Amino acid sequence: MESLTLTGLLKNIAEKFPSRRAISVSGKFDISHSRLHQLVEHAASCLLTAGVHPGDVVALTFPNTIEFVIMFLAVIRVRATAAPLNAAYTSEEFEFYLSDSESKLLLTSPEGNKAAETAASKINLPHATASLTSPDSELTLSLTHPESDSPNSVTSLINDPSDVALFLHTSGTTSRPKGVPLSQFNLVSSVYNIKSVYRLTESDSTVIVLPLFHVHGLIAALLSSLGAGATVTLPAAGRFSATSFWGDMKKYNATWYTAVPTIHQIILERHLSKPETEYPKLRFIRSCSASLAPVILNRLEESFGAPVLEAYAMTEASHLMCSNPLPEDGPHKAGSVGRPVGQEMGILDEYGVVQGPGSKGEVCIRGPNVTKGYKNNPEATKSAFQFGWFHTGDVGFFDEDGFLHLVGRIKELINRGGEKISPIEVDAVLLSHPDVAQAVAFGVPDDKYGEEINCAVIPREGVEMDEEEVTKFCKKNLAAFKVPKKAFITDFLPKTASGKIQRRIVAEHFLAQISTAKVPKFGA
Repeated sequence: MESLTLTGLLKNIAEKFPSRRAISVSGKFDISHSRLHQLVEHAASCLLTAGVHPGDVVALTFPNTIEFVIMFLAVIRVRATAAPLNAAYTSEEFEFYLSDSESKLLLTSPEGNKAAETAASKINLPHATASLTSPDSELTLSLTHPESDSPNSVTSLINDPSDVALFLHTSGTTSRPKGVPLSQFNLVSSVYNIKSVYRLTESDSTVIVLPLFHVHGLIAALLSSLGAGATVTLPAAGRFSATSFWGDMKKYNATWYTAVPTIHQIILERHLSKPETEYPKLRFIRSCSASLAPVILNRLEESFGAPVLEAYAMTEASHLMCSNPLPEDGPHKAGSVGRPVGQEMGILDEYGVVQGPGSKGEVCIRGPNVTKGYKNNPEATKSAFQFGWFHTGDVGFFDEDGFLHLVGRIKELINRGGEKISPIEVDAVLLSHPDVAQAVAFGVPDDKYGEEINCAVIPREGVEMDEEEVTKFCKKNLAAFKVPKKAFITDFLPKTASGKIQRRIVAEHFLAQISTAKVPKFGA
């Protein structure tokens, strides 16, 4: 039974690799796998004492800190459900997420979070803080049950594969965010898939660059590393910093890292402007959560001397669905998100018929890592699980080698007078310009064609670029109907909290500027 739960896997790892380093807080202290297990068990006992019951939802809003890691694992250890939330939410956003998840408790760092606390107070939700001052001390939880002063034991609690361990919301690219419950079995299945495809072992080490309230950072970087007996390093500031990234990677002997394309581009831009004297020898670099242009992939490989493996994932699949292989397992393909990992995947037409290689359709999946449905949303669940498959909303096709190629989100494909344009293809061309640091194409309403294509471009640091140059370059490299009608030159692209670019949000942002004579520069 333990092998079918994440908590069981982590317990086994603590017994197998007790003295190996599990977590480093950069420049502060290290914690071994056995010590992490002890800290989690004690924190779980404190939660029981505070009145947290199996099935309760506990909301957590922290930076990337050791307290978050311990409390997340403690919450799922007591068979409760952890609901990590972005600390940058407004009070109104917190109120929605806390209410929609039906949270029973809000946990924060000792510094607190005013917006979250205001929202919690409004809906009469208890708030507690968690603090760990040193690896040798026990974590302090500010909330205790009035009937008991000593922590209750968790040894009698046995985690079940069906326990809902994690509750996240979709990013809401096209509609109201949907609640996604993920079980212990979902999570451990995904961890095994990630460990397998990247051959993660106790010898590996990574630096966390993504927020842990997001499925990419939480499962791919943190939980899969811990589940392999490997090491993760949390940046001292509790978030990604381009200035300290390579220093941490070298100091803590990192063998890989995973990030979204935006962060890869920031790392690459810093390399071009302020290169390190030397870079660590990495087994691989992983990219996920958005399309990585082949030109960026090539620049990363040339700059850092490691294979860049693009992957494909989503919240409903407990993260990983596809990945390019390590060099020892075969070639990886730029522009492809690789082969399915640990689940069945099919390209379906609108009638639910599975398509053969080269035929486009909707990417659909089924497997042990996939959620059983959305919380309190039977209509969305019914729509997403037609024909016995989970429908991702992405259009793609398999090539003859079984590698998946994504064309774009169904609702992001641009229909220009009947011509379907993939914004991913336009992105790739824009990013192939040597003076372009970041770029995104998006659809806008048009009286003549129904939709027209626009783009936003961030030039490389110190480079001057105008709209005419962008248009001229696109005309050389794209069919005429795919050339953006308007190009916005800027130094800021709006992103989600996890660093992803959502075309709808970018379109809204720049459409608001379209009536002005010049697009203003925006600070990041």
